[in-house]
Amino acid sequence: MMKNIAEVSDTTITRLSPAKINLFLHITGKRADGYHDLQTVFRLLDWGDYLHFSLMDNALVPTADNKADANTLCHQLLVLAGAEVITTDIEDNLIFKAARALLAFAIESNKLPSQLVPVHVTLDKHLPMGAGLGGGSSNAATTMLMLNELWQLNFTRDELIKIGAKVGADVPIFIFGQDAFAMGIGEELTAINLPDQQYLVLTPEAHVNTAKLFAHPKLQRDIAPISIDTIKNQSNDYVQNLNTPYHNVFTPVVTSLAPAVAEALNYLQGLETQAMSTARMTGSGSAVFLPLDASITSDKALLVTWIESAPCSGYVVRNLK
Repeated sequence: MMKNIAEVSDTTITRLSPAKINLFLHITGKRADGYHDLQTVFRLLDWGDYLHFSLMDNALVPTADNKADANTLCHQLLVLAGAEVITTDIEDNLIFKAARALLAFAIESNKLPSQLVPVHVTLDKHLPMGAGLGGGSSNAATTMLMLNELWQLNFTRDELIKIGAKVGADVPIFIFGQDAFAMGIGEELTAINLPDQQYLVLTPEAHVNTAKLFAHPKLQRDIAPISIDTIKNQSNDYVQNLNTPYHNVFTPVVTSLAPAVAEALNYLQGLETQAMSTARMTGSGSAVFLPLDASITSDKALLVTWIESAPCSGYVVRNLK
């Protein structure tokens, strides 16, 4: 099982870029800017990708020209590597976008240091793309946190959350770095204390375009908002079991469009009695998960059997501590 570690070897620093799950996910309305307001509880997992940051030899002194162009400056300061990044346009990569947004904010706020050390970033990918586990957003957030330190920008967590929200709706929770209740597009975060839990996560090979999901006529977009105090007090209704009114609005739409997701969720639902919990989908899919009651987590043979019998890849993971 992956650990939340920071390893330094020579000039290389390794960070875990954790996954997240949504214990429930409601849409409460559509905003004037075209985005949707949501309510959810995010849980971070002790499982994810790894990012390796290596400082390069020669410091860069920003000039008047590249100070005016965060994109050009980012190309000069960031080198990306890893099977998942070298096959795509670097400017479309969330790691690059995160670094560029960080530099742009530093330029705008007149806080760009007089010297910056170029950084080589290698992505060691474990999380499937398009699974609702936040892999790309987590990579972006981990990059922002690390570069903020390496480049000595000294932005506060709130400033980084503000920057991150422009990169992607799920980026703020990974900068926040702990389980949280979220509102807005996911950037309004309130810490929440939840009991330790293990999960059986399945990752079916299916992906439904997020824009298509948000435009789907059967997607419920008018869930009545619930107060933060109520959500905190009703944790028993969504942490291990999932009781009304808590649910994931994307589940019926995704399972109707992606048979592999429906099959994986149905498989986990068949284990609910033994696990003493409710299976559900995270985010807009395609990953599904089953909380595991503490009484069965020590039965390793049983968990191995569940994974081996699953219709797709499965993992037993725990919350990030």
